[in-house]
Amino acid sequence: MTATYKDVKSDILSKITQGDWAPGSLIPNEIELAAMYGCARATVNRAMRELADDGIIERRRKAGTRVRSAPIRQARFDIPLVRNEIAEKGAEYRYSLVSCTVADAPDWLRARLKLDEGSRALHLICMHYADGEPYQHENRWINLTALPQAEDADFNRSGPNEWLVARIPYSDAEISFSAALAEDALSDHLACKVGDPVFTIDRSTWWQGQAITFVTLTYRPGHRLTTRY
Repeated sequence: MTATYKDVKSDILSKITQGDWAPGSLIPNEIELAAMYGCARATVNRAMRELADDGIIERRRKAGTRVRSAPIRQARFDIPLVRNEIAEKGAEYRYSLVSCTVADAPDWLRARLKLDEGSRALHLICMHYADGEPYQHENRWINLTALPQAEDADFNRSGPNEWLVARIPYSDAEISFSAALAEDALSDHLACKVGDPVFTIDRSTWWQGQAITFVTLTYRPGHRLTTRY
């Protein structure tokens, strides 16, 4: 059966998200891809155009087509990088990985992200500092069905959000903001008192119906959120 443009698009996207074609790498040209998939060049061209429109790849005349180093977001907002956020405040950024474990997705996470029973997830606890002071506590889950390569990624030097932004875009996102009270472990990480009010952001992201990640970001007392549109 001859491959359709949807087949080609899906397979190319799979190669990118699975890490076969890394961010910044050159993708075979349309003639080579047409031969690879056993289809017409026009079929490949349509698949490539849609991937470019989705912000996954970058096409340049005479320079070829590459996987975007930071895929363009098509949603109404950008996912911020805390490193840049802290730098914009004129502070020195520092990152620390507290823990990194693989586990079966707990019931609450499966319900929230609509994951199948038995789904595995990578659970990371990270801290981000501004001028040596606690700035953000990151409690993140990554769906290993969608991104199995995350299990082997090294998150000791940079946070999972930077890793995700460089590898996969999102088509849907859900964000909620709330006030909470710091519990024992959280108060230790944020250098505040138990019961102090803290600002919390919960964010879930999906790519074409498949859950990617859920994260809870917590900031120490006094944090102010500013957005631009």
